[in-house]
Amino acid sequence: MGSTKYVFVTGGVVSSLGKGIVAASLGRLLRARGYKVSILKFDPYINVDPGTMSPFQHGEVFVTDDGAETDLDLGHYERFIDTNLTRLNNVTAGRIYQDVIAKERRGDYLGATVQTIPHITDEIKNRIKESAHQLSPDFLICEVGGTVGDIEGLPFLEAIRQFRYDVGFKNTCFIHVTLVPYLKASGEVKTKPSQHSVNTLRSIGIQPDILVCRTERPLGKSERLKLAQFTNVSPECVIEAIDMAVLYEVPLVMEKEGLAKQVLERLNVENSTPNLTAWQEMVQRVKTPSHSLKVAVAGKYTGLSDAYLSVIESLKHAGASVGASIEIRWIDSEDCVDDETSQALLSGVDAIVVPGGFGHRGIEGKINVVKYARTHEIPFLGLCLGMQVAVIEFARNVAHLTRANSAEFEAKGDQPVVAMMEDQKNLSEKGGTMRLGQYPCHLVKNSKAAEAYGTDVVMERHRHRYEINNDYLDILTDAGLLFSGTSPDRHLMEIIELPTHPWFVACQFHPEFKSRPDNPHPLFKGLLQVAVNCKQTTTAEAQQPVNS
Repeated sequence: MGSTKYVFVTGGVVSSLGKGIVAASLGRLLRARGYKVSILKFDPYINVDPGTMSPFQHGEVFVTDDGAETDLDLGHYERFIDTNLTRLNNVTAGRIYQDVIAKERRGDYLGATVQTIPHITDEIKNRIKESAHQLSPDFLICEVGGTVGDIEGLPFLEAIRQFRYDVGFKNTCFIHVTLVPYLKASGEVKTKPSQHSVNTLRSIGIQPDILVCRTERPLGKSERLKLAQFTNVSPECVIEAIDMAVLYEVPLVMEKEGLAKQVLERLNVENSTPNLTAWQEMVQRVKTPSHSLKVAVAGKYTGLSDAYLSVIESLKHAGASVGASIEIRWIDSEDCVDDETSQALLSGVDAIVVPGGFGHRGIEGKINVVKYARTHEIPFLGLCLGMQVAVIEFARNVAHLTRANSAEFEAKGDQPVVAMMEDQKNLSEKGGTMRLGQYPCHLVKNSKAAEAYGTDVVMERHRHRYEINNDYLDILTDAGLLFSGTSPDRHLMEIIELPTHPWFVACQFHPEFKSRPDNPHPLFKGLLQVAVNCKQTTTAEAQQPVNS
């Protein structure tokens, strides 16, 4: 297509409006027309990255192939545009300020007073240009986190305002996502909050080209015309984004509303017919399941579902592929204080997932959950920390290592079946220092993992400091645990399974980061396929007549 076109997505009125989903949906629609798309997220917080932030505050930390700890919106981007992103695709205010200060300390600014304008804004613009240069997309969609009017977001808004004049009006498009609330008491849809939001945006020099309106009720013609008139946007550029039960239906709704058409017209780019057949078929599978599964997710951060966002989406992807709707049963691992309580909480579930996490809190509960899955032959998948607690449980209750634990939880324990990796022991900083990013994993032939993947070597993304202690491999193997995936040199144990269990598989990596709605991850699909088979078998046996 030639030079990159830039689409900037901002938000107003309230946070959590779904700017990331709008950006990802637009990316999907442009990809469906054959264009190369990449998406860049600007996060205004001062943290260098979200790696050290509490999941309760920030939600999930998404990890890219090249080892960047990023905002969870990058997970949405990857899932929607089916493209592996990199550290170039997430920029925080902390990173910008850190780099500007480093340049000042080196003397790069030749003694000038370092200011927000031009130095911070120039650094932001340079990140946009660097991403466009290295990624070479036809369209670079840039989402600015937060809402218009946030103090910390002002440098980013000023930077994109300037950017339009740097690269030309014809190469930039501004989309503003805003809320159009419905007041039940008066029975009215109100446009005034959106008007004020756009006025705030215009006061800093940005006139949106397209308005995407989040609403729980359809917008009437009068509301659309009022929004167009008072925000100086063409009526056909007022896009309705009504609440959807199925997340992956949003691109299809945005296509009907003409979002991509308006962006392409604004940028004077050819608007071809999109190929959305496969996406439509996937959405249809999600909406028309033939059966249902109850899946327990036992974690430490269940108070905020965004902490396990990719896990939830991966279960949905896999569920659609096996024709099942997924009902999540959240289990706070701290509540699983003993076998009896665990059984009461887990009774009736069709599958169990124990996801990742850090720290000692709730660990004994996770171990009890794993024990329930193992002894009751419930299909089980452990992720990262979930694999480590699975090994601890097996070591204690099967291999007779009754004091087995992780060095993370018991530094001076005498049976550390999980230990800190050697290259992690002398690190002094926490941020960005774990084993991060994509690494190869070799699979044991004829194992459940190898059968699920259909190959002998896979690439998976990691985020951890601890690994299975090789000093205990023989004891655990002799007791019946299979290490079915390892690093190429066989030094790091990456996947475990129990051959005699219907599906007891756990991995040191995070498979949820590589699942796609139209291409579910093999381990999640394997888990739910076995769960479906087990449920059908149980149902069939229950229906058999009893001999008198």
